[in-house]
Order: sequence, then structure tokens, then C-alpha cells
Amino acid sequence: MTAPPPVVLHSGASPELELLTVPQVMARLQLGRSAVYDLLRTGQLTSITLGRARRIPTHALTDFIRTRL
Repeated sequence: MTAPPPVVLHSGASPELELLTVPQVMARLQLGRSAVYDLLRTGQLTSITLGRARRIPTHALTDFIRTRL
């Protein structure tokens, strides 16, 4: 199963403005839904909320991975 492409704010958006859904982050980190929400809840992974939707900026995911290397 492939992850859907990241959501882009506008057509000329730079990579820092790409937003990922929780399922996309799950696929990239190879973690389950609960584990990703735990990372968000504890502040280890930052996100924004748009209405009821949770989105994770790609730079936040990159920063999260870099801090663990």
C-alpha cells in the first residue's frame, strides 16, 4: 500500500510548506496510528490542526528524525 502524496498549500509551495496526514507519517516512520498520536501528544512531533484535521509539516518530520540520529 502506498502513501498518498503530501498535501501542498499552493502550487508553488516550497518543501517546508508540505503537510502530511497521520497515515502518511505512519507509512514513513513504519509506526502504528497510536504511536504517531503519542508522538504528537507528547510534543516530540509537532503538528497543526485545521478544523478537525491534524497535519504534520514535512520539516517537523525531518527534524524529528534528525534528532534521533
